[in-house]
Amino acid sequence: MPSSGRHVTMLTEGTYPHVHGGVSTWCDQLVRGMPEVDFQVLSLTGSGREPVTWQLPSNVSRHTAFPLWGPAPGHSLPLLGRERRRFIDTYERFLLAVLDPSAPRTHFTEGLYGLAALARRGRLSSALRSEAALRSLMWIWTMPHLETAAARPTVHDALTATDLLEHALRPLAARIPAGRVAHAVSSGLATLPALVAQQLDGVPFLLTEHGIYLRERYLGYRTEAQRWPVKALMLGFYRELNSLGYRKADLITPCNQYNRRWEERGGAPADRIRTVYNGVDPHAFPLAGPEPEVPTLSWCGRVDPIKDLETLIRAYAIARAELPELRLRLFGPVPDGNADYRTKLEKTAADLGVTDGITFEGRVSDVASAYAAGSLVMLSSISEGFPFSLIEAMSCGRATVSTDVGGVREAVGDTGLVVPPREPAVMAEAALTLLKDDDRRAELGRLARRRVIERFTLLRSVDGFRRIYRELAGCPGPEDRGTAGDSGDWTLQLRVTDPWMRELATEGTV
Repeated sequence: MPSSGRHVTMLTEGTYPHVHGGVSTWCDQLVRGMPEVDFQVLSLTGSGREPVTWQLPSNVSRHTAFPLWGPAPGHSLPLLGRERRRFIDTYERFLLAVLDPSAPRTHFTEGLYGLAALARRGRLSSALRSEAALRSLMWIWTMPHLETAAARPTVHDALTATDLLEHALRPLAARIPAGRVAHAVSSGLATLPALVAQQLDGVPFLLTEHGIYLRERYLGYRTEAQRWPVKALMLGFYRELNSLGYRKADLITPCNQYNRRWEERGGAPADRIRTVYNGVDPHAFPLAGPEPEVPTLSWCGRVDPIKDLETLIRAYAIARAELPELRLRLFGPVPDGNADYRTKLEKTAADLGVTDGITFEGRVSDVASAYAAGSLVMLSSISEGFPFSLIEAMSCGRATVSTDVGGVREAVGDTGLVVPPREPAVMAEAALTLLKDDDRRAELGRLARRRVIERFTLLRSVDGFRRIYRELAGCPGPEDRGTAGDSGDWTLQLRVTDPWMRELATEGTV
C-alpha cells in the first residue's frame, strides 16, 4: 500500500499526453495541481509511436505508451496439455458471459483474471489466435438460445472478432508497481491494468469517468462495418468490463451526477461514488470583454463526430436565414483519423449555402480568445461528461447554448439555454432568442461566471483528488476531516483580485 498517497499511476486511453483538450486538459491540470505527488502515466495508444503533445511536468517520473495494435506481444509457443485445456475452459466461460447476459457474472470475472495470468507471461495473444480458441468461439456463437446463432456467423466473423478482442485485451499484460494508487481516468480498457493490479498485487483502484464510456462504444459501433456476431461479442465485452470496473473500484469519482446515475445502474455501490466536478482557473479564463461587432456563434473543441458539428452547422444555416450577418467560428484541431469528418462538415456547409459564413480556425493557444470571439458560445455534442469548453466559456462571462447531454445541465444551471441533441431547428431558435436580447445575454454571462467561481474552480477540484489519494493510501490529511482547505482561501482571493467578484461582494451576493 502507498505510504502517503503521493505515488499515483494514471491510466489513460487515447488521451493524455498524446491529445489536447477535454480529458487530457483535466489530466494535465490534476498532475500540475499536485506537484508533491509522483505520477507515472501509462497511456493506451494505437501504435505506441504517437507523439507526446503535452510538456510533462517534473513530477511525472515516468511515461509509458502501451500500444493496442502492432505486432502481437509475447511469444507464439502454443499451450499444450493441461494448460491448453485450462485455457479453453476459462475462455469458453468468458465468452459465454460476454454473449449471454444471463450467464453468471463470475464467469467473466474469473475468466478475465485467468486471461490476465496468461497475458503477464506473454502467452495470451497466441492462445487467443489458436485454432482451438476459434472453434470455441464458433461453438458458443451458434448456441441455439443466443441471438448470434440466427446471424449464421462465419469463420471470417470469428477471425475478425478474435483480432479485435485480442487487441482489446493486451492491456492485461501492463504492470502497475506495488505501492501506488492506480487511477484510471476512463472506464473501459484503461481499467484493465488497474483491475489486475488490484486483484493480484493489492493496488488501490480509483476510477474517474468523464463521458460514459459504454454509451460511447454503443454509439460508435452503430456505424461500424462488422456483422452482428462481431458487434455482439465486442459490445458484450465492453458491457461486462464496464460493470466489473464499477463493482471492483475502491472509489469512483464521476464528474457529474448524471454519470453517477449510470454507474449505480451499472452495479457501482452508491457508498463508493463521490462526485468531483471539473474545475477551471477563473484567472486563466477572465471576463471576455466586449462582444464582436458582427453577431457570431463560437464553438471550441476537437473536430469529432461525437461533437456533432453537423447539427451545429445546420442550426447556423437556419439562424442565418433570419440573421444574414451571423457568423460561425469553429476553434479546435482535427484529430488523426477525423479528416473525412472535417470534409463531410465542409460539404454540409456547401450544400446549405453557408460556407462563406463559417471558418475553421484550428487549434488556438489562447483558448479564452476563442470564447471571446463569439456573441454566444455553442455546444452541440451527443455525449459529454462535464465539458471544459462549457465551464471555460462560462468563466469568460459568455452566455451559452448547449445540448442536454451528460452533466451539461448541472454545469449551466440557469445561466444558459439547454436544448435537445440532434435538433438543429431548436438550437437555432435558442441562439436567435439570445442574439436578439442583449440585456438577457449579458445577464446570463454575468451569472455564468459567478456560478463557475462559486462551484467549479480548479483548486476545489484538485484538492478533492488530493484528499482521495490520501484516503486510498490509508493516510488522510487534516483537510480530509472536513476543513475548508484551499477552496475557501480561493474564494477570498478572488474577492480581492477579481474586479467582477469585488462588485459581487459589494452587492452582498457572495
